[in-house]
Amino acid sequence: MKASDSLSTDRTRIRRVPKRGHYDRATLDAILDAHILCHIAFVHQGSPAIIPTFYAREGDRILLHGSSKSRLMMALRDGAELSLAVTHLDAIVAARSVFHHSANYRSAVIYGRAARIESQAERRQALEVLTNRLLPGRWEEARLPSAKEMKATMVLAVPIIEGAAKIRTGPPGDEAADYALDIWAGLIPLQITAGEPIPDPKLKPGVERPPSVENYTF
Repeated sequence: MKASDSLSTDRTRIRRVPKRGHYDRATLDAILDAHILCHIAFVHQGSPAIIPTFYAREGDRILLHGSSKSRLMMALRDGAELSLAVTHLDAIVAARSVFHHSANYRSAVIYGRAARIESQAERRQALEVLTNRLLPGRWEEARLPSAKEMKATMVLAVPIIEGAAKIRTGPPGDEAADYALDIWAGLIPLQITAGEPIPDPKLKPGVERPPSVENYTF
């Protein structure tokens, strides 16, 4: 952790257990690339709001999309400052004392403002990135957006220039005297896994699973 790292600023610096803070792009990118859902916090008409949405990282920016008339998209288009968070819950940490129960996690928070992508070609390319991040290979399998659908969709890009990651790993951290107690302590690992695909009830007979579905893993 170094204050001079490019993503480190006064407001991103981790103050609670600072040893868990990371400000390098490699760590931040790894956390972002391992998920597809983020939460975006912003102020709308004087009130705080937070919205979950899908995202995809493309190089030095995070891509977002949504209805052109959605509150989130319009607020960010108009220059509202945002905070974007991604969190992975990796394990429940069961300690000997109630006080020291915790969780192992990886989280990333980005601060900044979004810019609207105006070029039709760039918007289409961004939607391809977002689609294939959600379900790899799906853009090549599904019907592509019509002109009407493109008009109804706004695409934004958030530059990755200010942020931080926070990570907890390892076993419980109990008080020295508590290690002698006859109380189980340790980790309960957690993970998200893909289940068996469920076909649409309206699926035409004979339509088989495409590679994007058959080969999907989270």
